[in-house]
Amino acid sequence: MKVLLVAGGSIASWPALTSEYDVYIGIDRGSLYLLEAGYRVDLAIGDFDSLSPVEKESVFEHAIKTITAPAEKDETDTQLALSYALTHYQAATIEMIGMTGGRLDHFLANLWMVLEPRFKPYSAQIMLRDRQNTVSYLLPGEYQIEQIPEMKYLGYCCLTPVENLTLRYSKYTLNQVTIPHPMSLASNEFIEKTAYISFDEGIIAVIQSKDE
Repeated sequence: MKVLLVAGGSIASWPALTSEYDVYIGIDRGSLYLLEAGYRVDLAIGDFDSLSPVEKESVFEHAIKTITAPAEKDETDTQLALSYALTHYQAATIEMIGMTGGRLDHFLANLWMVLEPRFKPYSAQIMLRDRQNTVSYLLPGEYQIEQIPEMKYLGYCCLTPVENLTLRYSKYTLNQVTIPHPMSLASNEFIEKTAYISFDEGIIAVIQSKDE
């Protein structure tokens, strides 16, 4: 099962949506963007403070289900949406778009959200995408990273300290290296269609990207 979460970032930043999703969830203004792009909205969720009264009425008229949150709360609308998705579709792949290109505090909240204890067990199911980037998450283990067509660069963003990091079959390699604090190992590249990574402790965001 595939679930698409759409936040309020610019439609211009959206990747090409070439596949069908089983569930479409709009987050605040993302609900309106989904409707304007011709997609159904299975759930519209958020405080909807970014919508005009007319826009909000349109979303509430066309969305199959709506959940309204208070404007002053301890969670972002995106946290609410991801929590809902993982509660109702625990085994699903969760793709999230509209998460980049706007406010930096929002982007960082979205990137680091998988560190929350309630989300961390599902981190391998979560993916952030925009026109230039695809972000996936890894927990400790051994993995083969398949190159996404047109994505030239391969970055490993260590969201936590990482133990015994090994990188192979990429332009820059490592062997059993400890990363003592969060940092981004940027601008690596594929040399084959598949790269290799392993590590024993921590969580890593794998970022495949391309130039505009």
